[in-house]
Amino acid sequence: MTRRGYVLAPGEGEHLIRNAGSIFIKVDPRRGSHGMALGTQQLPIGAGIRVHQHNEADEVLFVLEGAGVGILDEERVAIEKGSAMFVPKGAWHGVENPEVEMTLLWVAAPPGLEDFFREVGTPAGEPPRSITPEQFDDIARKHGMRFR
Repeated sequence: MTRRGYVLAPGEGEHLIRNAGSIFIKVDPRRGSHGMALGTQQLPIGAGIRVHQHNEADEVLFVLEGAGVGILDEERVAIEKGSAMFVPKGAWHGVENPEVEMTLLWVAAPPGLEDFFREVGTPAGEPPRSITPEQFDDIARKHGMRFR
C-alpha cells in the first residue's frame, strides 16, 4: 500500500480554540499518520499549560515563538524560541508564559493528544465550549492524561 503525504499552509489544519489561544492539528490519524500527531498551540500571555502527564505517549514541545518556563518533573527551565522539551510518557510537565505570548509545536507519539484537544477545544468560529473542572479531568483521564 502506497501512502501519500501532504503539505499544509500556515493557516491550514483543523483549527480549535482553547483558553483564547489557537490550536492547529496538522498531522494525525484522520490525515493518514498512525504513528504520531503534530500541531501548534498558541498560548496567550499567562495561559500556560497546567502540569500534567501522558500515560501512553511521548511528547515533544518546541518553542516557535515567545519564551517562558518549561516544567519537567520537578525541574523548571527557561525556554525560548528554538528550545525543545522531550517529555517521555509518564513524566509530569507543563509550561508557564507569564510575560509573553508563546507558540509551541507539539508532537505526540503515538497519537491521541489531538483527540483530547478536540474534546476540550472549540472549533474556530463557534461559541466557546463550557467545561467544568470535573468534566475537564474526566476528558483527560479518557485520553490517558492526568493533571495536577
